[in-house]
Amino acid sequence: MGILDRFFGSSEKTQNTPNIRFGRYTDSYKLPENYEAWDQSLRYFEEEDYLNCYRHFFLYLRDLQEENVHFVEQNGRINFELYQGSKKILGSADKNQFKAEAKIAYTESLNVAFMRRLIEKNFSLKYARFALDKSDNITILFDTYTLDGSPYKLYFALKELATNADKQDDLLIDEFRDLIPADTAHLQDLPKEEKEVKFTFLKNEIHKALHLLDHGALSIEQYAGGYAYLLLNLLYKLDFLIKPEGQSTETLERLHRQYFSKEEKSTLEKVNSIAKGLKKLTELTKPEFFKEMYRVRSTFGITTPVNHDRVAGFIESELPNMDWYQNNGHEDIAIAFPGYIIGYCLFNYAIPKPDRDLFLLYYQVIESDFFLTLGFTELFSAPQTGTLHKRAIKKAITRIETENKHQYPRFNPLYQNLDFSSRSAFAKTYLTMIKDLDLTRTS
Repeated sequence: MGILDRFFGSSEKTQNTPNIRFGRYTDSYKLPENYEAWDQSLRYFEEEDYLNCYRHFFLYLRDLQEENVHFVEQNGRINFELYQGSKKILGSADKNQFKAEAKIAYTESLNVAFMRRLIEKNFSLKYARFALDKSDNITILFDTYTLDGSPYKLYFALKELATNADKQDDLLIDEFRDLIPADTAHLQDLPKEEKEVKFTFLKNEIHKALHLLDHGALSIEQYAGGYAYLLLNLLYKLDFLIKPEGQSTETLERLHRQYFSKEEKSTLEKVNSIAKGLKKLTELTKPEFFKEMYRVRSTFGITTPVNHDRVAGFIESELPNMDWYQNNGHEDIAIAFPGYIIGYCLFNYAIPKPDRDLFLLYYQVIESDFFLTLGFTELFSAPQTGTLHKRAIKKAITRIETENKHQYPRFNPLYQNLDFSSRSAFAKTYLTMIKDLDLTRTS
């Protein structure tokens, strides 16, 4: 079977679970066929066989599960479309030139404020540029002659174009109300039941954290560091589990940036700032929240690829910080430390797939009620008492091991060392198990 045939095969679901996606998209989990297509693309470019170069370049980008890239070839030209979040990127390529563009929004008047914003943004772009098309659509463009259009350049140029298009449409439309969304017919609305569950979860989790902040046994002035972990854990958890789009995503990213900025603010000031930002999310009406809940397809990841050593090092440096809270019976804050570690990694990094699978399982265990309400049938803890179900958890870890063993032959999670006596004890030993993994890949 040739490379083209393998790419257009069918994919099947291996488990009878709801079709709900969690977390940020990464393009790091490519198949051998993708890498083979990349090598072919480079070879054809060197041979100046540009159509074959582009054909295999798009096969490299293609993710079967996402259905993110489509292209057709006719009369010596390849017309393509690819998806990044809320935006669709259209383009064409022939033996002379490669072009791509995405429509951001339609404007009925030339507002000086947003035009200045886009001109300033152009100075920070390396490959693409914002412009107005003949129909008064704000667009972002990229073009290059084929002689200068290597696969490396195309990848970084399209990534810049696509990620900026996806981010700027929501920000511009939210700030400048006279702008009208453009080219959004491809967005898929989430089921109402799923949106209801996520809306309730967001409100309840934020209210619960803010209540602990105001009425917890520990003084926020004296234990601001512990409460910082509590709120950052919540921030990352909402980003991963709810997977909002639009302004809510920007709010979570802004709170993350503010906390880790180099501004000379105390931890207490930063905690209060995050609390204020999260509280504003609870003020979203149901229609406002529902408007940001839709399913998207993506081609490029926005997180930084890292290896397992980076994950293990982060666990080793951060996990001991929970000890005092755990030893002194402050379970609600102690459990935030492992959650923070997992959430931080998922928010910022494209981590190895076994790590990501195990991190998702952690959420399924700790937030079991949320997953059950969404329609997942595996029960990892008792709904009323919170008692952990050892057998189900160990079985899930074994399944993750089996699914990843072919690429990571030394992947051997030692679940025998897990402590199920409490949620914080489980979380600590679970992350210790992940830290000690050997994720050496097959060559």
